[in-house]
Amino acid sequence: MHILLVEDDHKAARLLARGLEEEGFLVVVAHSAEEATAHVVERFDMAILDWMMPGKSGVALCAEWRQAGHRLPVLMLTARDAVADRITGLNTGADDYVTKPFVFDELLARVRALLRRTERARPAQLRVADLWLDPATRAAGRAGAGFDLTPKEYAILELLMRRSGDIVSRLQLAEHVWQADLIAIDNLIDVHMKNLRRKVDAPGLPALIETVRGRGFRLAPPEAGDA
Repeated sequence: MHILLVEDDHKAARLLARGLEEEGFLVVVAHSAEEATAHVVERFDMAILDWMMPGKSGVALCAEWRQAGHRLPVLMLTARDAVADRITGLNTGADDYVTKPFVFDELLARVRALLRRTERARPAQLRVADLWLDPATRAAGRAGAGFDLTPKEYAILELLMRRSGDIVSRLQLAEHVWQADLIAIDNLIDVHMKNLRRKVDAPGLPALIETVRGRGFRLAPPEAGDA
């Protein structure tokens, strides 16, 4: 399952994202409402929004999504625990509400319950052209042949496939696969991408993984790329 986490506290966001990823979720982190709007919300299974953020609040962002017709399930995080505040958050369009400080296990239970309630259907396998990836088993293959992936290769490929056709920047890979600063792991990205390409774009097959100079990487059928 793919979660958008919008939290302005970088340390809190990093810790929460890491905890969710250890439970098998793919997490994309945004540190402001403005940054969150750059993502296509329909591509996520749910969003976790911090209420109090500089600039536009999580409540205002949720209201914008609902006014635009987006049905993305929203779990609101906030230190506000007054009944009136909870009512405001729910009336704005949030589906559930967790007050800070919270116990991670409770938040995890609420995330899973919200995903069960919304029953957002997702294909058993992700597919781009003749490439497939099974999130349930973490198996992958292309053109009738399977191949093994390391945990990092799987995380990179799943992110690229879920955003098929979109450019995924090096910074996004650093934050969402390693939860690290780009400078610290820039060379690691190159190593893992090189190894992943050997498996996905094996000799004799059209290349699916494209390097977009100065911007990042994109996975798309050859006819959809900018050759």
